[in-house]
Amino acid sequence: MAILANKVVVVAGGTSGFGEAIARRFVAEGADVVIAARGRERLDRLATEIGALPVVCDISLFDDIRNLAATVVEKFGRIDIAVNSAGYEDACLIADLEPERVERMVAVQFTGALYFIQQMANVMGPGGSLVSVSSLTSSVAANGHAPYAGSKAGINHVTRVAASEYGEKGIRFNTVSPTLIETPMTAPMFGIPGMKEFLEHETPLGRLGRVEDVVEAVLWLASDASGFVNAENINVCGGMVLRRLVG
Repeated sequence: MAILANKVVVVAGGTSGFGEAIARRFVAEGADVVIAARGRERLDRLATEIGALPVVCDISLFDDIRNLAATVVEKFGRIDIAVNSAGYEDACLIADLEPERVERMVAVQFTGALYFIQQMANVMGPGGSLVSVSSLTSSVAANGHAPYAGSKAGINHVTRVAASEYGEKGIRFNTVSPTLIETPMTAPMFGIPGMKEFLEHETPLGRLGRVEDVVEAVLWLASDASGFVNAENINVCGGMVLRRLVG
């Protein structure tokens, strides 16, 4: 039997990188999947390809997130699992930061992520699972990533607070923190000479991380197999948390 048979799943940021891979795998595991993202064209194309329901949603907008939750409940009657993989990178040293860059980052990576937790959890019932895709930068310092890493670290802690507040409803909240893994968002960094060799050297397991590594961790946390795991952050990094990130 498929691991997620009869589960209703929402994947935010579901049209690229980790989010797209998660959506594809969850469909394969038998779930009814709703993918949410800002771009209508790519959203509709992927939804048609994998058999998911597309919902346009800008995670930086509260009303969009509220509408996403309402749309899923209207269609399926409930939400069992929600995964937030929405995000983007905009590296900049603290000395050079401008308010607009910080505010945009926080709106997506922290405020939007917080409202996603709120709106999804408010309509979940017992057995619900919410997984946020965080980052190893939330615990390992990397130059140029203060707004991004700070927002991710903030959501890691919000996740713990949510696990406490919604515990009586039987809903679980966890995060996964990948190391630097090649996706469309990070592809330019992997074009830097020596980057792959550096990452391999700094990873105790001696290999680069793969998107599939993150998908497997999210799948486990989302599924009933991890039914007593709550308020945890799983570093998907091959042990790099023991060493350093590029920066």
